[in-house]
Amino acid sequence: MATFLYKVGRLAFRRRHFAALIWVALLTLAGVGAASAPAPGAGSFSIPGTEAQRAFDLLEERFPGSAADGATARVVFKAPEGQTMNDAAHKAVVQDAVEKLGEDKQVANVTDPYVTESVSKSGEIAYAQVTYEVNSMELKDDSRDALEKTVEDARTGGLTVEVGGDALQVMPHTGTAEIIGIAIAAVVLVITLGSLVAAGLPLLTALIGVGIGISTITALAKVLDLGTTTGTLAMMIGLAVGIDYALFIVSRYRAELDEGREREEAAGRAVGTAGSAVVFAGLTVVIALVGLAVVNIPMLTKMGVAAAGTVAIAVLIALTMIPALLGYAGRKIRPASAKGKLRGGKKGAAPATDAAAEPVEAKVNMGTKWARFVIRRPVAVLLVGVLGLGAAALPAGSLALGLPDDGVQPTDTTQRKAYDLLSEGFGPGFNGPLVVPTDLRGTDDPKAVAQDVVETISKVDGVVFASPATFNKAGDTALISVIAEFKPSSTETEDVVHDIRAAGAELKKEHGADITVTGATAMNIDVSEKLNDALLPYLALVVGLAFLLLIIVFRSVLVPLKAALGFLLSVLAALGAVVAVFQWGWLGGLFGVEETGPIMSMMPIFMVGVVFGLAMDYEVFLVTRMREAYVHGERPGQAIVTGFRHGARVVTAAAVIMIAVFAGFIGSSDQMIKMIGFGLAVAVLFDAFLVRMVIVPAVLALLGDKAWWLPKWLDRALPNVDVEGEGLKDLGTSAGPRDEDRELARV
Repeated sequence: MATFLYKVGRLAFRRRHFAALIWVALLTLAGVGAASAPAPGAGSFSIPGTEAQRAFDLLEERFPGSAADGATARVVFKAPEGQTMNDAAHKAVVQDAVEKLGEDKQVANVTDPYVTESVSKSGEIAYAQVTYEVNSMELKDDSRDALEKTVEDARTGGLTVEVGGDALQVMPHTGTAEIIGIAIAAVVLVITLGSLVAAGLPLLTALIGVGIGISTITALAKVLDLGTTTGTLAMMIGLAVGIDYALFIVSRYRAELDEGREREEAAGRAVGTAGSAVVFAGLTVVIALVGLAVVNIPMLTKMGVAAAGTVAIAVLIALTMIPALLGYAGRKIRPASAKGKLRGGKKGAAPATDAAAEPVEAKVNMGTKWARFVIRRPVAVLLVGVLGLGAAALPAGSLALGLPDDGVQPTDTTQRKAYDLLSEGFGPGFNGPLVVPTDLRGTDDPKAVAQDVVETISKVDGVVFASPATFNKAGDTALISVIAEFKPSSTETEDVVHDIRAAGAELKKEHGADITVTGATAMNIDVSEKLNDALLPYLALVVGLAFLLLIIVFRSVLVPLKAALGFLLSVLAALGAVVAVFQWGWLGGLFGVEETGPIMSMMPIFMVGVVFGLAMDYEVFLVTRMREAYVHGERPGQAIVTGFRHGARVVTAAAVIMIAVFAGFIGSSDQMIKMIGFGLAVAVLFDAFLVRMVIVPAVLALLGDKAWWLPKWLDRALPNVDVEGEGLKDLGTSAGPRDEDRELARV
């Protein structure tokens, strides 16, 4: 592979106009496609194989036109102290609001609280339920504006009026998150690469790659039912890996210049060596993201595949556009060392390769000092790293999973105020009603059976209210609304759902009626259980495939095993930090966490997928340099020092960039995005600086030559991908690189 990529790098450097033109054309094509494509919808959301989804499908079939998946809004009214909602003046305000709400063309139905008896026992609080014909992502701004204006008008009558539900839900904005992340990345790149031009190349190529990826997703969104949220993960991951992959190749290019090679030769060797690492690092990320299909949640699968496509684009751009831009940059990209000079000797002469010939001061950088320190005290360093991560992981033992509702919204939002008012007036369970569709086909007396179902559900522990059955036109399906005693995201409500389902199974044996439970609360419970059940198979698939891939890359059994175990440590530690902040509330104010609650259900599997791919990036980039030195004859300890001398600075910069990109999303107003941004930033922090920089060199120092052991039979069976560039020894010498001045003149 190294030889092939070497040729690709030299070709892209030499034919830079053609290479750059291809990527600019692809960006233009994708941009035109995105601009001319119809606006994407919210995308269909389904959870195949769950009872909540089966019940939802039954609702759509038996109650057509009910807008079962439509957006909803609960407009909550509260009378001033000492008054009630039954006062004539307040009644008039509410009924006027109900009338105005019904005038919106997208509204399917509005309930009058005085007709549906939606007034609290104290008489202080009432609510009107608004159901829309479309889901929240397809709701027009005009409809949201009309809802907000009606609420404002009602407030002028002296009432407290707030709105809950998903009708006001819009795509969350992260403010200047991406800009801040890019700005920090730019500063780190300038410090690492030493010039604005060198720093600009990774930023430029990353933005082009993300632009192509996101534009393609937008162009295909309507056709493939991708929805508006699919590109979020692709943007986050694509930007981070795009910068990192380009950074590794540019850094290796400067190191090759430092050894006295001509620019075209240096570009070819940079792509042949660092580019090989980029390919395999990218493959691990792609495996992790595509593997999300194991969960069998279509939305998650689409997000993973879209993000994987963006990562693939980032790899291809790093291998082809970076060498082309290096050709354009010419002398503006200088060698890594101030003492490094381009060889001015005869064209075709062999480049300097003796590591001992390098200036001593170029070797003794912070990476070299740290590696030597670890080699002298591997046991102590290993214990500190493992114990530190173990301590951070302790809170993960208290992990409680769920999906957030309006109860975790900031206290100053109207959604949170409406949530609190409904809890005050009707009980905490009122914010998450359970919907129980009952299929009565085949029963002897549907009405009697439905009444029996209502009575049975009413006796379930934790059920406060079960409404009388509402029948469809055919009279073969009943709809029952159930209110639990506890708040929707609690484990007690989860128990209530399971108890209702168990009671329904007994009734089915007795009457033949099929009783199912759905609604947002039940759907959240089923999603959480489905994600939990899929975690171990997903982990086995992703880690197993990546383990085999790393065996091929490193020609070792113990190095990939160590990489996988280190990843598990970093993920557990990151989950522990998430629990401490978002569930326990530690330092919550610092990260804008106003309300603690259960951790988002998809967080563990999401972190396993994304963090595994990113963690293997650092493993591949750092350890391949060690492997390269070891294969070229260095002792195990010296190979570790060489790997850190060349790779520690770059890996550190890459990790800081990725942390900056993810941390920018902590400022989001959306709790889920805030949690994802924090979790990924902390995971990269732990993995890059504790696992790869502390545990990895300590373990390798303890293993010595055994670290690179591979059974002979396995060595013969595995393909030789030559990531360390062994096949490049004799390339570029007989037909030497072009004269630099002639190349620059062509530009």
